[in-house]
Amino acid sequence: MTEFWLISAPGEKTCQQTWDKLMVATTRNNNLSANNKFNIPDLKVGTLDVLVGLSDELAKLDAFVESVVKKVAQYMADVLEDSRDKVQENLLANGVDLVTYITRFQWDMAKYPIKQSLKNISEIISKQVTQIDNDLKARASAYNNLKGNLQNLERKNAGSLLTRSLADIVKKEDFVLDSEYLITMLVVVPKTSYIEWQKTYETLAEMVVPRSTNLLFEDQESGLFSVTLFRKAIDDFRHKARENKFTVRDFQYNEEELKADKEEMTRLSTDKKKQFGPLVRWLKVNFSEAFIAWIHIKALRVFVESVLRYGLPVNFQAMLLQPNKKNMKKLREVLYDLYKHLDSSAAAIIDASMDIPGLNLSQQEYYPYVYYKIDCNLLDFK
Repeated sequence: MTEFWLISAPGEKTCQQTWDKLMVATTRNNNLSANNKFNIPDLKVGTLDVLVGLSDELAKLDAFVESVVKKVAQYMADVLEDSRDKVQENLLANGVDLVTYITRFQWDMAKYPIKQSLKNISEIISKQVTQIDNDLKARASAYNNLKGNLQNLERKNAGSLLTRSLADIVKKEDFVLDSEYLITMLVVVPKTSYIEWQKTYETLAEMVVPRSTNLLFEDQESGLFSVTLFRKAIDDFRHKARENKFTVRDFQYNEEELKADKEEMTRLSTDKKKQFGPLVRWLKVNFSEAFIAWIHIKALRVFVESVLRYGLPVNFQAMLLQPNKKNMKKLREVLYDLYKHLDSSAAAIIDASMDIPGLNLSQQEYYPYVYYKIDCNLLDFK
């Protein structure tokens, strides 16, 4: 269970006291959650109007960045194909696993300088993540095209003898080539009809060369036979073969075409292998960038919301709780008792976390303390 609750409460005499109270209520007496302080630096507050506007913008940005984080993670799982189970070890933030990154969060001063206004910082993040999103679309499109073309060719080379490509089955010596009068045809015969075929093929048309049939290839249901006849008997032979439930394949032996098919397959396969490594590296780097950006947005939201709710001067403690799954409802109740004095109107919504069929309150969960959820379950394995 990798869900975190990022909350804040106003400093009592000191912020340390706020922290100590939370620890006593949630961990010392009962194992409700594992807690960490969440360090948010001294950001520039700006005016109240700006904060109110920013509160809405950050909510939208939060949802957008989360969607990009999930897209990159999901695409990594898609690209890894058979090694999907390895995806989690590739989803790192700053070189560490996500839980470690969140629980030891440090603001990145180089990327998001705190001398800038809150609005500027949010714009830096927005630009950065929009760029990742656009790059992902372009890279995914190119790689998916390549993968799709390769799969189409592979499909052509698999499947039943009635439809599959014959390029890797037949050889030049199976055919009478460059004859003005004779032609070699390929016929798919059900396994249950082999004896029937051997008995009848010479009589399906008038000009079939005796003893000219050979079994070239078998799959589970049928066999591919060659047979040589005079060109002028082709239509007659086709027609009679169909009546006997033998299928004549439309096939002209053309060395150049067969070679081109094989080369195309090799080229696509090589291209895919070549692109795979750099693509996975790009996904790892940009997953990390997007995830880090996302947690910084959560920090911005806690800061803005705490100033709006608790007022100035800035005096609040941000805290990260990892709830014990079995005790989530109890944890909510304990937090409510701890902070209900902050906002009496929140009393009615204590049960917003309960599921009421047809009612989706999760979008507007409201508590007397500042609260944001961080859900690290980013993969949707269908």
